[in-house]
Amino acid sequence: QVQPVESGGGLVQAGDSLRLSCAASGRTFRHDAVGWFRRASGKEREFVAAINWRSGGTYYADSRGRFSISRNNAENTVYLQMVSLEPEDTAVYFCAGGMYVSGDASHYTYWGQGTQVTVSS
Repeated sequence: QVQPVESGGGLVQAGDSLRLSCAASGRTFRHDAVGWFRRASGKEREFVAAINWRSGGTYYADSRGRFSISRNNAENTVYLQMVSLEPEDTAVYFCAGGMYVSGDASHYTYWGQGTQVTVSS
């Protein structure tokens, strides 16, 4: 079983950029899909982006033009590049793995612990 480990969160100002990392431990992502979700305080968890580890195909939530997901096969890591951050992006960001790319959290079978992103105005 792979265990994703997120990193890269922190406190930034509105307009700043941040890159989150999701590294696999235990085994590689292999043929999995890897997705990023986030949960703001008092809100439901929402899908951000996902990538097919093998093909590199990506899928984004409708309003995430500021976010870009990518992978590094050699480092066995998935990245979420975020630009022009807004206070509304403040949330805990989670990395998850599953069998195929999807915006539905129930399709992902293993999850990381999350990394906090706080954007100040």
